Amino acid sequence: MSQKETLTGAEALIRSLEKEQVDVMFGLPGGCILPAYDPLLKSSIRHILVRHEQGAGHMAEGYAHVTGRPGVAMVTSGPAATNMVTPLCDAYMDSIPLVVITGQVPTTAIGTDAFQECDTVGITRSVTKHNELVMRAEDIPMAVRQAFHVATTGRPGPVLIDVPKDVLQNSMTWNWPSDDEVADSLPGYKPTTKGHPRMIKEAAKMILAAERPILYLGGGVLKARAAEIVRELAELTQIPVVTTLMARGAFPDDHPLCLGMPGMHGNATAITAMQKSDLLIALGSRFDDRVTGKVSGFAQEAKIIHVDIDPAEQGKVRRPDVPIVGDCRLVVEELVKAIKDLLNGGDTQADVGPWRSRLSGWREQFPLSYDAMEPGGALKPQFCLEKLRDGAPDGTIVASGVGQHQMWTSQYWNFTEPYTWVNSGGLGTMGFAVPAAIGAKVGRPDRTVWAVDGDGCFQMTAQELITATTENIPVKIAILNNSYLGMVRQWQEMFYGERYSEVNLGGGVPDYVKWAEAMGCVGIRVEAEEEVENAIDKANSINDRSVVVEFRVEQFEKVFPMVPAGAGNDDVLIQPSQNSRREFLR
Repeated sequence: MSQKETLTGAEALIRSLEKEQVDVMFGLPGGCILPAYDPLLKSSIRHILVRHEQGAGHMAEGYAHVTGRPGVAMVTSGPAATNMVTPLCDAYMDSIPLVVITGQVPTTAIGTDAFQECDTVGITRSVTKHNELVMRAEDIPMAVRQAFHVATTGRPGPVLIDVPKDVLQNSMTWNWPSDDEVADSLPGYKPTTKGHPRMIKEAAKMILAAERPILYLGGGVLKARAAEIVRELAELTQIPVVTTLMARGAFPDDHPLCLGMPGMHGNATAITAMQKSDLLIALGSRFDDRVTGKVSGFAQEAKIIHVDIDPAEQGKVRRPDVPIVGDCRLVVEELVKAIKDLLNGGDTQADVGPWRSRLSGWREQFPLSYDAMEPGGALKPQFCLEKLRDGAPDGTIVASGVGQHQMWTSQYWNFTEPYTWVNSGGLGTMGFAVPAAIGAKVGRPDRTVWAVDGDGCFQMTAQELITATTENIPVKIAILNNSYLGMVRQWQEMFYGERYSEVNLGGGVPDYVKWAEAMGCVGIRVEAEEEVENAIDKANSINDRSVVVEFRVEQFEKVFPMVPAGAGNDDVLIQPSQNSRREFLR
């Protein structure tokens, strides 16, 4: 291809995306980005037209979650750009690689309060890994190359490119920057990927000496594609494993070493195992407040090995005894080698058998449980999820919104492989499930994709099912309809004296079956226990369009276990029926 070829900035933008091997993007056109939509017609990139810009961002996130590739979204200026702030913040907190392109008013109009002008770079600076206002057409290829490089290296995250309309219309001489030119253009950006050898050796010795160790896996294990080597580490050392909300699937739930999810709504064994451990090996996790509870009371007897690619995470919440900055996969590979070298050299590992026996006792005494359904009574959401889980085809990807249904899904779904769980962890974005499920289905069209949503979450972004219909992206939605903002209602019941303020969503309004049908989907309502399995089977058998299954569930069901906000993990509230055995955890 001739280096002297003349293109418009818009043509250069689309060609640059093609050079980055972008095969799909999610977006919505408008005035200032309109020049970029013209060359898109002739490109190899599939564009998915959303119904709201927030949907474009969450679809890009869902795509990135399941593929590991950066999700791409493109929208116009002003309100379109501000509608992208929530997905950008969501991706920033959960380390999801995104590249978002926004239109901007012409360079001559910047600062004049022109129609649909806003300071997009200023607004998004705190919720992006990098952002840039491109002022010359000839700078577009480099900006795109930098965006993809920054979004996908080091700790992944979202990058935004803001392009004025006249920059898209202006001419430029095509030039595709080399890898060296990209590196030279980012002199201060050099993520550390290899762990320090001395720290790794020290960590290996500490692991072999520990009598009550726990592998504490965070979402960074998945971002680093480290699940396989982490499993090798666990099996080599026979150390039990907890997987945070963002790490579900990083270690198989059916593995004998897996304790499940810790945290505010984790299971009692995982929570208490961390509390009673003498060594926490934190891999790609950030000691989130939902995991630690009150920090001063968190795992007080435990020494800490903390592996994270982001040096800013070291000591941010809990000071590590052995901090290791580096890529989780590369560090754990070296850690496994160091442990094997020590064992081959005559070192021995402390006996972790008694610790594992103690954990087994806790698991037997405190399984996840819920009260049985009354004959003819309302459906239990946990029961619906168990049936949904058991009926799902192998390899099903499940996405969730945020709230009680998210916690129940993480608790009751069995995750046996990575990249099958898509959720909003750090930001807790209601309305995430439907668009994220659509993006996940685009990324993995060979997989069944279920979204588990609450009625409150569903009402925020349900319009994107029109996108699924018109773009032929069949997903399946399970609404656990309790007619409340369920998690808020639970808190008001438990901590506000049952003073229910603004949480009732109105009973039978809307009619979700009619709503689903109006959006081109199949709508199914389930109100009785005997209807559950048939409805799920019917939904799984429909693959040519989206399906919405509304489960009318118990209104006042609560999520247990629960660590109250601000309390320590030792204060975990367990299922009331298990309270008589509580002393067994001491």
